Amino acid sequence: MSLEWVAVFIQVLQIEELSKPMPNFKEIYSKRPVTISCELFPPKTEKGMETLIKNVKRLMTFSPDYLTCTYGAGGSDRDRTLQVLRRVKQEFNLPVASHLTLVGSHVDDLRKYLDQAKSAGIDYIVALRGDAPQGESTFAPCDGGLRYANELVDLINAEYQNFDVAVAGYPEVHQEAPSAEVDLENLKRKVDAGAGIVITQLFFDNIDFLRFRDRCRNVGINVPIVPGIMPITNFSQVQRISSLCGAALPHELVSKLEKNESEDAQFNVGVEHAVNQIANLIDEGVEGLHLYVLNKSKATSAILQAIEVSSRIASAS
Repeated sequence: MSLEWVAVFIQVLQIEELSKPMPNFKEIYSKRPVTISCELFPPKTEKGMETLIKNVKRLMTFSPDYLTCTYGAGGSDRDRTLQVLRRVKQEFNLPVASHLTLVGSHVDDLRKYLDQAKSAGIDYIVALRGDAPQGESTFAPCDGGLRYANELVDLINAEYQNFDVAVAGYPEVHQEAPSAEVDLENLKRKVDAGAGIVITQLFFDNIDFLRFRDRCRNVGINVPIVPGIMPITNFSQVQRISSLCGAALPHELVSKLEKNESEDAQFNVGVEHAVNQIANLIDEGVEGLHLYVLNKSKATSAILQAIEVSSRIASAS
């Protein structure tokens, strides 16, 4: 057999592997006591891509159940997102989810991306409205676009049944919501439209999550509510991120970070806080954990190793 035919044969095998059906969210969140997912973002260079793949390889030692990938503001890096997810799925045979927002997209743009995602073997879509453009206080759809995330969930479930859908929830209330009640009504519309899970915005005080989960259950939101956890590795960075998403930093945590100014010390404080968060959340019966890894593996690996998530999952499999 010629080298050309060997290459074609390998490509066919890869396409067949990518096209194999992966478990849906209901199956994923019922097979283990604690499901693990990690969120990536598309690197801007090939060197960054290779570094990302190395970090994913390290994370694979903890048996994550799936990975998600976001993209830049305003819809930038969408093509790169698909490249990341296709490669992750191809190299690690892991289910993958692409973020999709309404920002700057009319309905045909959304359909085009969903078609591309389907061709790339993407398994799930994280359906988001997206943030208002920089300099604007409220979100406005473009001509021919959608206004709310529940409309995107409707579109996906009507025309792309091959995708399972995740949506976002806000333990400390979305910054544009006029009240916690309205915010919860918006979330219920997304779930009622067919979302299979809710992944929360990052938070640093578990009380905020637990109250949010109770309120969700009280209004009939019964899909898995998956807490989003971001390991702190740099105080100034997390201050910037938390200010953008409205996540409060507990006073005790801020005090510890201020007293420990070195990079290594802040890393250790952040890992310790996340370990305590996650251990408590597991005790409180969460169905899964979603880790915002910032394309790095060191902090996430340290956290998962400390709480022995891999052995907890293996012992219950």
